[in-house]
Amino acid sequence: MRIPLRYFGLISAILIVSCISAGAEEPKADSTLSRSWKKSLNAGLNISQNSYSDNWIGGEAGNIAWTALVNGTFEKQVSEIFNFRNTSNLQFGQTHQQDKTTKHWNRPLKSSDKIDLDNLGRFTLHAFVDPFVAFRFQSQFLDASYDPMKRMINPILLTESAGIARMIYQKDKDQVLSRLGFAFRENLDRAIQGTAADILDKKTKLVSTNDGGIESVTDAQYKLASNISYTGKLTIFKAVFFSKKNDFKGTPAENYWKAIDVNWESTFAASLTKLITANLYTQVIYDKEISLKGRFKETFGLGLTFKLI
Repeated sequence: MRIPLRYFGLISAILIVSCISAGAEEPKADSTLSRSWKKSLNAGLNISQNSYSDNWIGGEAGNIAWTALVNGTFEKQVSEIFNFRNTSNLQFGQTHQQDKTTKHWNRPLKSSDKIDLDNLGRFTLHAFVDPFVAFRFQSQFLDASYDPMKRMINPILLTESAGIARMIYQKDKDQVLSRLGFAFRENLDRAIQGTAADILDKKTKLVSTNDGGIESVTDAQYKLASNISYTGKLTIFKAVFFSKKNDFKGTPAENYWKAIDVNWESTFAASLTKLITANLYTQVIYDKEISLKGRFKETFGLGLTFKLI
């Protein structure tokens, strides 16, 4: 019997709860186990702006660009044999551009948009590798791919995985954790209907595609200097099945789904003062089903950062 993919997240959650219940006995008096949360939550706002008077000569146009971001890590050794960690990355930004002829401000364009919530449960057995279960939610706040019909929180990528993990390096808050396992992915997209009447009525249809395969995820947090830190995530995925493969049979894209997907994100943060931080974010993506070439994104921001926790 084949278990529907949407239930794997529930199964993973049940396994986590079962493990916590089994291992949640009180530590002995001389136990060094720390049950407190290791918490880190930072919020930032980067803004750049320039403007010109109506009689300015030269063809320049004013613009305002802003990006808000929230990064958090919450980790707890729940019991002697179970560790839970959540990492969150939220970003949203817009650019407001002025018409260089009329000097009127155009509608803002989205420049940054990201929701990434990664939950990892490790069975800390003090062996060479630890078994793990994980659930990851990825989306964006606003889908503006079709301007007349904007959709909130769309599309959604759900990833449920299980396998083995190893802490390659750990010192204070610096750590490099790598995991390898089998992952099931479900992509949910509220697709726009094709007819003019449907578009006018803003009708959408939920389209779901599934795939599964071998996944490797490596997370790194490292303090390069007293005021400079690095955070990175490298995700590599090799599909072994794809629910829509027959839709591409006989086309040049027939075997594109078999290609290895790569997503490498890096953030360098330099604290210039207590509140002012410079951030350099880069992302390299290769997904042959979307583009035959690799894609690159770079964002540099200088703005206010607030350490909430």
